[in-house]
Amino acid sequence: MTFNTALYTDLYQLAMGQAYYLKGKHEKEASFDYFYRKAPFNGGYVLFCGLEDALDWLENVSFSEEDLDYLLQQGFDRRFVDYLRGFKFTGTVQSVAEGEVVFPFAPIMTVTGPVVECQIVETFLLNGLNFQSLIATKASRIRYISGQDKTLAEFGLRRAQGYAGLQASRAAFIGGFDATSNVLAGRTYNIPITGTMAHAYVQSYDDELTAFRDFAETHPDNCVLLVDTYNTLESGIPNAITVARELEQKGKKLIGIRLDSGDLAYLSKAARKMLDDAGFSHVKIAASNQLDEYVIRSLKEQQAAIDIFGVGTNLVVGHENAALDGVYKLCNFDGEPRIKISENLKKMNFPGQKQVYRYVNGQGEYAADAITLADLKAPVRMAHPFEPHKRMPLNPDGARPLLQPVMKNGKRLVRTRDVQEIASAAGENLEYLPDEHKRFDFPHVYKVGLSPEIEELRDNLKTEKLKKSH
Repeated sequence: MTFNTALYTDLYQLAMGQAYYLKGKHEKEASFDYFYRKAPFNGGYVLFCGLEDALDWLENVSFSEEDLDYLLQQGFDRRFVDYLRGFKFTGTVQSVAEGEVVFPFAPIMTVTGPVVECQIVETFLLNGLNFQSLIATKASRIRYISGQDKTLAEFGLRRAQGYAGLQASRAAFIGGFDATSNVLAGRTYNIPITGTMAHAYVQSYDDELTAFRDFAETHPDNCVLLVDTYNTLESGIPNAITVARELEQKGKKLIGIRLDSGDLAYLSKAARKMLDDAGFSHVKIAASNQLDEYVIRSLKEQQAAIDIFGVGTNLVVGHENAALDGVYKLCNFDGEPRIKISENLKKMNFPGQKQVYRYVNGQGEYAADAITLADLKAPVRMAHPFEPHKRMPLNPDGARPLLQPVMKNGKRLVRTRDVQEIASAAGENLEYLPDEHKRFDFPHVYKVGLSPEIEELRDNLKTEKLKKSH
């Protein structure tokens, strides 16, 4: 099975595609905006992730003969299925760079092309971009509260939702983690891999000390001992110290110990004192067990003596938000701007081909994003998207357009970036975001607004559509 199959879509995309095709509308040009409405984790931003995977898929997506036979079995019209035999994505994509910080309602990606193609690729794009952006954002929050002096290791593969564990490891690294336990992710993305041992290894021996000795003998240059299988302070740490002394006699060093249960703050401080008193101040203390940004914040407030945080489940499943609410909305069709009407103003989309400009303050920090029409310069004022009485003047000096061409005629326009480069860019971008937008409790709302032209276009289309519906 290959995920390059265009069957990686929802049934209604193909159902609409058949209707477009049989009614002769399949080649009409359409544009769809990808954006999200609410930041996850009650936070103030999203770290955009998944673009490289999306571009790779768009370049290679197709239907196999087996795929087409399956569609015939499901009752699709043979004429439409024959049309799909030559399917490939031939459209244009404009996107924010992967690793950029993005905010609610501002377009992150615009996909333009024949409407059937744009519809069929929607599901894959939402699936990948929403998930990876969610996990990268979670990882960035953990990095923010941990500080740059701590090592962060992603341990989530066993609890991830199936094969999404590979994407989660990639996104976590881009979001600020240092390493992963996921060996396939290490090989695929050249991410450093890390790991220690499980309790089962210690339990398989009749005594803990022998288990530690054998592990150290077989891993003399990378030995980290799990010390909480039986009694952390009474046996685990003392046995680890014994093995550390034996390693030193061989010219080697114990790298670290790991705590995976109990009162991590208390145990880490007690372990630090025992190790220091024994002359092993170089030995690192790692901790795991249902960690997330809030637990790590608490541990730091308690001055826990932890050097390495191993974060698994809560990171890779995006706890407490299982999904990013990214959407993909039609904004242009056959050369005309389109709008969705809703009683809830926040459910309406912004019509037309657009550009997003980012403004900075006097310190060079991110200050506001303005949405305008694609062919216009950075606006000098903007209105709140849903509270028109709120307006804001803007200084266009230094404003930069976020949406850049990344694909044309179905072919990539930009070079491939590896995860190391994207992760570095993500870290730099987050540095430009003021702390008030990154705090966990009541983060300051980042200003995103509409240029006068977009506001007028939306309001006029809304009025026009409402008149026609009555």
